[in-house]
Amino acid sequence: MARKIYLASPFFNDRELANVDKVERILREKGLEVFSPREFMIEGKEGSSTWAENAFTVDRDHIHKCDCLIMLYYGNYSDSGTAWECGYAYGIGKPVVVVQLGEASNLMVHVSCQANIRLEDLPDYDFETLPGRAYEGPIY
Repeated sequence: MARKIYLASPFFNDRELANVDKVERILREKGLEVFSPREFMIEGKEGSSTWAENAFTVDRDHIHKCDCLIMLYYGNYSDSGTAWECGYAYGIGKPVVVVQLGEASNLMVHVSCQANIRLEDLPDYDFETLPGRAYEGPIY
C-alpha cells in the first residue's frame, strides 16, 4: 500500500505553482499517494463562508488520513495556511518533512519537523523510514 502524503504549500504565484507541480510529480513518481489541496475542487462560491468551511474540513480530514505531511517552505513569514497545516499535523503526531525553498527560517517550523531537505534531495528521500535531518542555517 502506498504511503499517503499531504502536500502543504502555497500556490498563489507562478513560482509557487511551478514548485508544487514539480513536487506532486516527484512524489507520484516515487509511488506515493498524494493529496494536494490545489488539485481538489471545493463546493461553494470561492471566498464564501460555506466554501471556507468545506475547504477547511477537507484539508483537516486529509491531514488525519496521511502518513506524512510535506511542507513547501519559503522561509519566515511564509503562507499562514501552510504554516497552520504543518503545526496541526505536528500536533496530532504526524511526521512533517520540510522542503526548504527560501533563506530565512522560523524555529517553530524547523524544530517541530522530522526532516529538513532541499528540493533537489526530494527524489532520494526515503518516505518509508523518514530519516531525520536537521536544518542547516540560521533559525529565527
